[in-house]
Amino acid sequence: SAEQIQQLADTLSTDEQQRADRFYFDKDKKHFIAGRGFLRMILARYLDLEPVQLKFAYSSRGKPALGNTSLGGTIDFNLSHSQGMALYAVTLNRQIGIDLEYIRSVSDVEQLAKRFFSPRESAVISSLPPEQKQEEFFKAWTGKEAYLKATGDGLAGLEKVEISLIPGEPVALQSIQGNQQAAADWCLSPLEPAPGYLAAVAVKGHDWNFTMLDID
Repeated sequence: SAEQIQQLADTLSTDEQQRADRFYFDKDKKHFIAGRGFLRMILARYLDLEPVQLKFAYSSRGKPALGNTSLGGTIDFNLSHSQGMALYAVTLNRQIGIDLEYIRSVSDVEQLAKRFFSPRESAVISSLPPEQKQEEFFKAWTGKEAYLKATGDGLAGLEKVEISLIPGEPVALQSIQGNQQAAADWCLSPLEPAPGYLAAVAVKGHDWNFTMLDID
């Protein structure tokens, strides 16, 4: 509702409100406000602060980080949204990234795979029947993006992150810039949060527990 959006907007910082005002379409502005507002609510609960008290710092590539924390460690977080759904990932003392995609029909999926994926990944997708190409493409895409968002490297390195693509099996990181050991330091968890959506979470290390909460 308009009242809820305003309540969330009131928790945003001045620079976040300015970013929201730069959106041309009102729908996009509301999505940004809701995304940032809920992020503040979630993180504030971990820190025992009010949402408006949170301060964000940004890397050179725009990855946000908390500027204040009281947990004796570093909270890392990430968010992704697609077609009316948002996912948030939060962890302590380790890097984390999340990507969510609505599985839409992509007419040139093989060309996109050749452009952004490794030759091995592209060959796997090209070999699949039409009904499987889309799903495997988005499995690989979400896995790559989740890792790149965790490291803060952005989309420029999609082809440098190789995913193990075996139809019917969960995706896994195969290599990073050809280095299999670098990939072994990370855990990739695919998710299906709702029908028609695919997602992935990338976390540095393996000794961790995963809890999924649904916020209506």
